[in-house]
Amino acid sequence: MNMYLLPILAIIIGAAIALLTRKQKPFGTKLLLSFSGAFLLALTFFDLLPEVYGHINAKQTGLFIMCGILLQVILEFFSKGAEHGHVHIHKNSSAFPWLLFISLCIHSFLEGFPIHQHNDMVYGVLVHKIPIAILITTFLLQSNYSKFQITSFLVVFAAMTPLGTYTANTLAFLSNYVYLVNAIVIGIFLHISTTILFETGEGHKFNLSKLVAICLGIVIAYYI
Repeated sequence: MNMYLLPILAIIIGAAIALLTRKQKPFGTKLLLSFSGAFLLALTFFDLLPEVYGHINAKQTGLFIMCGILLQVILEFFSKGAEHGHVHIHKNSSAFPWLLFISLCIHSFLEGFPIHQHNDMVYGVLVHKIPIAILITTFLLQSNYSKFQITSFLVVFAAMTPLGTYTANTLAFLSNYVYLVNAIVIGIFLHISTTILFETGEGHKFNLSKLVAICLGIVIAYYI
């Protein structure tokens, strides 16, 4: 049951934090992003990657991982990088951000697939979604969108990852392609997590707190 509830809980927590701090400058979001990127990347290497390479031809696995990376690049062309913390919404716009919404939903749907076989991955998705939900909710609140539009956006976005997990669990024909889909998701995770970790810091300065957050994410993922 956690595999369905925790991704939804992540959006609720993120939205609640954004609501409570809407009049304040966000604090700790970048560190949480760094931790989540390291945690997700480590779980991908420790859990998903070895299994996929154990069930599919190595070159074919690499091909589908690259397809996942390319797919995420395409999605980010429309979402402007919201999956790793870059949300760009015109504050004066009242038109619903369909491109952002659809790309985020596709991303969230796909990341639900490996959860049905790897329960540990749900924690990676949980930690990844909280800072993203904070940033998305903050920008939506700063826009001219109606409360109904904002609520609808967050509700559907929250439902997509559990829907992906449910689809992987219930559609029998997908069992023949599960490792191929997981390879695509690995590519998505690799792109997002490395983008979070290796983006240039402010002023190209060494950031000890970010390094600690990254190390902590890797260690916790190892022992989970």
